[in-house]
Amino acid sequence: MKPKSNLLIILAFFSIYVIWGSTYLLNKVAVAELPPFFLASIRFTTAGLLIFIISKAMGKSLAITRKQFINAFIVGVLFLSFGNGIIVWALKYVDSGFAALEISAQPLVVLLLMWLLQGKRIKPMSLVGVGLGILGIFLLVGQKQIIAKEGTVLGMIMIFACMLSWAYGSLFVGKADLPKNFFVNTGYQMFTAGITLALASLTFGEKWIVPSEWGQPVQLSMVLLIIFGSIVAFTSFNYLLKTVSPDKVATSTYVNPIIALILGWYILDEQITLQSIIAAAVLLTGVYFINTTKTTLTIPRFSGKIKRRNKL
Repeated sequence: MKPKSNLLIILAFFSIYVIWGSTYLLNKVAVAELPPFFLASIRFTTAGLLIFIISKAMGKSLAITRKQFINAFIVGVLFLSFGNGIIVWALKYVDSGFAALEISAQPLVVLLLMWLLQGKRIKPMSLVGVGLGILGIFLLVGQKQIIAKEGTVLGMIMIFACMLSWAYGSLFVGKADLPKNFFVNTGYQMFTAGITLALASLTFGEKWIVPSEWGQPVQLSMVLLIIFGSIVAFTSFNYLLKTVSPDKVATSTYVNPIIALILGWYILDEQITLQSIIAAAVLLTGVYFINTTKTTLTIPRFSGKIKRRNKL
């Protein structure tokens, strides 16, 4: 492999590890000042428009069929409008590191949904992972000093609802007719999700605040979320899927919550308890068992694709 390719791979892994891991912190900072659906709407509408501009500059056609547009809209709602918008809302009540740990159980939810909706057999190793995952979640949410905070329980329940939305979306895109170019596909998902979130913001009567009135930390967080959290990290993710094995890309599942925990503790002074550390170890071990069965399942955040790779 060429040195240039090695450098790109290293930078891409840094993006999906650190940048995606930091989005919990960035959203937590921004939602302290901005209404959640308004915040998410600005992020995805802007990112979608920027992707369209970049795509045109690269000579990519934005033309898609009516069916592809409808499917991209549905995926955008499942992954971003509900899946991300509600997460941002929940961060008003739940610590960023805590939310990241709960979300790390996503492969478990996908596996269970495949079993319930598609009749997929769960392999013995995955069953061990499911058991450890459930134990990890129980340890995580069973901390009285954390769940005693106002709104925390509701926030945790809504995060789980988001995980169900992501899981169903992941199964939906496996058969959906979507734009062939992943960059264009992402642009449509983000832009339509941004418009949907704007409508949700208006429906719930959120106050829209012009960027000039945002505090400096919020302005910086939004720029980082749009450019790095949405565009750079997503592009890196899809680059890695084409360059290295999905198993290696799936390691972001384990790293993201650790990054989120450390940043939340260091920057926002969020509490990390011994039970949270034990829960993280048990939960991530369960996710590891699920991800290392004969069929590896990788869930892209915005690509609208599920990659399956059979091991030898």
